[in-house]
Parts: sequence; C-alpha cells; structure tokens
Amino acid sequence: RSIPYQTNLLRDGVRRYLQLPADQTVLILHAKVAQKSYGNEKRFFCPPPCVYLSGPGWKLKQEQIKARDLGEADFRVCGYMGLDSMGSSLMETQKLSFEEQPDAKGFGCAKALYISDADKRKHFRLVLKLFFSNGQEIGTFHSKLIKVISKPSQKKQSLKNTDLCISSGSKVSLFNRLRSQTISTRYLSVEGGAFIASARQWAAFTLHLADEHCTRSEFPLREGYIRYGSVVQLICTATGITLPPLIIRKVMKQYALLDVDEPISQLHKCAFQFQGSDRMYLCLSTEKVIQFQASPCPKEANRELLNDGSCWTIIGTETVEYTFSESLACVREPVSPVPLITALQLTGGGDVAMLEVQGEYFHAHLKVWFGDVEAETMYRSPKSLVCVVPDVSAFGSDWRWLRYPIRVPLLLIRDDGLIYSSSFTFTYTPEQSFIPGQQVLSDIPQDSDKLLDSIHQEFTRTNFHLFMQS
Repeated sequence: RSIPYQTNLLRDGVRRYLQLPADQTVLILHAKVAQKSYGNEKRFFCPPPCVYLSGPGWKLKQEQIKARDLGEADFRVCGYMGLDSMGSSLMETQKLSFEEQPDAKGFGCAKALYISDADKRKHFRLVLKLFFSNGQEIGTFHSKLIKVISKPSQKKQSLKNTDLCISSGSKVSLFNRLRSQTISTRYLSVEGGAFIASARQWAAFTLHLADEHCTRSEFPLREGYIRYGSVVQLICTATGITLPPLIIRKVMKQYALLDVDEPISQLHKCAFQFQGSDRMYLCLSTEKVIQFQASPCPKEANRELLNDGSCWTIIGTETVEYTFSESLACVREPVSPVPLITALQLTGGGDVAMLEVQGEYFHAHLKVWFGDVEAETMYRSPKSLVCVVPDVSAFGSDWRWLRYPIRVPLLLIRDDGLIYSSSFTFTYTPEQSFIPGQQVLSDIPQDSDKLLDSIHQEFTRTNFHLFMQS
C-alpha cells in the first residue's frame, strides 16, 4: 500500500475526480482484415484506420502546458500511425493531424497505410504515437490484431473456418466504389441523425440477425453467422440509429443473387434489400443514401439487376478505447502503457475476498481502487492483477446498517497519480434476510458480536456482484 498520508491526499483527489471526471479518451477504429499489396502496388487499408480524441481532459491538459511553458500560444495534438514492426522511424509512419468536429471530438485518419508482400506475417497491430505540438509525448497506443489476407475469398465459406465469416452482433463497415475507382470510395455513415455516404469518415455498424417473420417494432435478435438471404438489422454503434429490416443479398457482376444461402465473408460484395419492398435496395447517390429499385432479370428469375450505388463491400471492424486522466498527475511521463480491463474474477469470501482483474498492459506500478478506496494490489503478469476486496465500511457505510446496494467504479491508478478509468463496477449488496430491522437490533444482547461477525462473513461471501456497464 501507499504511505498513509499520501493515500489520504490521493483519496481526496480521486473523490474530486469521481465528482467531475476529466478524462482523456483515445478511440481507434480499424478493419479486422487487411489486403496485402503485391509488387509496386499499394492497397491502402479500407476503411482507413481512424482515431477520435474525446473528453474534457484534453483541454485541461493543454491549459496546464500553456501555463507552464510560457510563450507558446497554441498546443495541438498530433500523431503518427504505422504497423507494429516498422520500428521507431517516423519516416515509416503516417502523420495524423487532428481536426475538431462539431461534437468537440478530435478526428484523425491514416489514409495511406498498407502492408507489402515483403511482410510475411499473418497478423499485425497498428501503433499510434501521440504528442503535443511542443514535443511532449502523450503515449503509445495499439490497435487490436488485424488479419492479413491476399484477396477476398471467392469460395463458398465453410463454418469450419470461421476466421473470415461475419457473426451476428459483430461490427462491420460498408463502403462503395463506383467503377472500382479508389478515389470514388464512399462509406456508409451517420451525420445529423441521418444516414449518409461520406468520402471522409466511416461508421461502425452492429450487424444483427433477426427473425424474418417479425415486425420492425418487435425485432428479436439471434445468434449465429450471417448468411445471404438472412434478415438483418444495421445499428450505428455511435448513435444507435438503425435502418429498417434488410435482406442481405450476394452480388455478382452487378446482379443480386436471390437464391444464395451461404455464410458471408470479409470484403464480399453484397446488397441490402428492404424487407417487404418491391425490389428496393439500399443505395448511395453522391453523398445521399436513397432507395433504388432493381430490375428483374428476364432470363433468370433468381437475379435482379442493380446499379453501382447499390453494391456495397462489407468488412468486419474493431474498436479499442483507452481512457486516462492526468488531473492528479503533474508529470511529463507518457501515459502508456494504458491498461485495459477485460474481465473480473472473484474468489474467496469473508475477510479474504480476492478479486482478479484480467486484461492487458498491466504493470507493477498500478493499484486497484474501488471508488475512492485503495485496495491492496499484487501484480501477477501483464494480463493479471490481484487485489483484496475492501470491506464495505471503507466507504463510510457500516455493513450492519446497509439497506441498499453500494456500487463503486473500478479504477487503476499509477504510482504518480495517473488515473485509468474502466467500464467495470463492483457492487456490495445487502442480504435482507440477514439484516435485522432497527427495533430488532436494539434488543440484541451485548454478546451478539460473534453472531454479527458470522453474518458479516456470510454476507461478504455471498453478496459481491460484478458489473460491466454498457
């Protein structure tokens, strides 16, 4: 544990942070697969990796730097993105400049990244290095693993090889290239509450299988892999806006194939027919998203003729989010590695309840905090921290009078006061059958401490609950 007076100072700071979080969030969006380039060609990653900077902590940090480094008027965030094996040379990476959007988020995009055939890896990660314009390093951030493919698979996908299949509930991006020209690429996106076709930004959509016999108002979601001919729903992950139920069709030479029933693969050409419509398909017209009526094929009843704007390429996407707060730390050290919590595992009970925090990028200079209470923490590995669960009385609530659940956020705090928040919470829940009422307690004899201790041990053993907020 930290020295007591340092802990008290830090605890006061954590309380202020919990009341008014000054977080800085780095969000990286990228495709799950990347097509390899051959020879002198450059197959740029599509959709291009994007970075969003959000949270009030960015402006607070810039104001702190301005106050310290007098004479500098403008502090911007800039970055470089490249592949994880490229080394440290900035010549081998692409520079990102961040522009502020109407929602106050910073946005940057790496449009010219590719992987050559000289790189023999099956998987790689993207590496993002962020700096302030005065040269101060912010940190290094990694994407999730990206699978390298030579070209889109034309074979019928087998569910025995699910690497390239797209499952219900996964995230996808849709883009369109008129006449196969890279410069004409448009991405399905959402802006101002409406679906648009953007040349600049792309949105990730959750793709759900649905029961084709149900109406739109009662849209039960199903598990499994997406197959052609399935009824699906596209939900924008950022805004929650949805399209009406759609039937996904395979596209071949600008025809929608109506009788194909096979799993959908990465980078396949597909079309989206509005369920219950008369051959109406999701289509783009410049930057607008419209409905297009396909023409029946006179020679083959199982085909419908589409236009260029109705033919979309589908690809799975990944999102990784790093959140930290420098509001308590006045250091020039990089914030990385930023730990990511993925799961919690509770063991034991009574006074020895232990919580294992599982994830990535852990190190020995981290402490687990339950709200504003520091927990005794042991470092196991870059993927595991173990801590002792604090007694509920540490939150100023005597467990004997606990009537309602107490939910506290889980934080990781570095030795220098840098805060890493998470989406996980820990909840203490009273067992009503164990907690007597006020009048009953007044009648309990003085030797009831042993009874209360046994109740406390049972309460501790059975009433911890772990939650991850969506």
